[in-house]
Amino acid sequence: MRKIIAATNMTLDGFCDHTAVTADEETHQHYADLLMDAGVILYGRITYQLMEYWRTIVENPTGIKAEDEFALNMDKISKIVFSRTLESVDWNGTELKRDINKEEILQLRQQTGKDIFVGSPGLIAAFTNLGLIDEYQIAVHPIIAGSGLPLFKNIQEKLDLKLLKTKTFTCGAIILYYEPVRSQQR
Repeated sequence: MRKIIAATNMTLDGFCDHTAVTADEETHQHYADLLMDAGVILYGRITYQLMEYWRTIVENPTGIKAEDEFALNMDKISKIVFSRTLESVDWNGTELKRDINKEEILQLRQQTGKDIFVGSPGLIAAFTNLGLIDEYQIAVHPIIAGSGLPLFKNIQEKLDLKLLKTKTFTCGAIILYYEPVRSQQR
């Protein structure tokens, strides 16, 4: 059974804003490696459209190894986008879904293959509320944004987490790896 992993970046004050966080080469390399170990990544419309930027890097590489590798891995990975407003998607290996169907997600989890990553704040909250997240990988960056989209907006119930490990980057970012305590009771 594959794991469903919530993986995202946030500021020290708890906001998700990819434009507020500056990723260095070490951070890009971490996420390039992460994508190599992923089977599929799930996005909401807004994050998906932000990530489409990497298509331009595939077409016109930067010459920065980690960024170019991240772009190539992003291009290769299967993507599912949940949106009620997008009419279509045309990025390699991308499927459009209108609604989150818990049974479909559970079936996806049961398939063989590499883990499933959830990379949008709204989807992370929705999947948390549905009890679908097996692990959280939250990169906290040393930036105070002051405002933005909170990561765990609209969470319906308290969820206890167990710290599995941490990873520190030279830029000061720290990835916190947690699993829900209740996932051990499945």
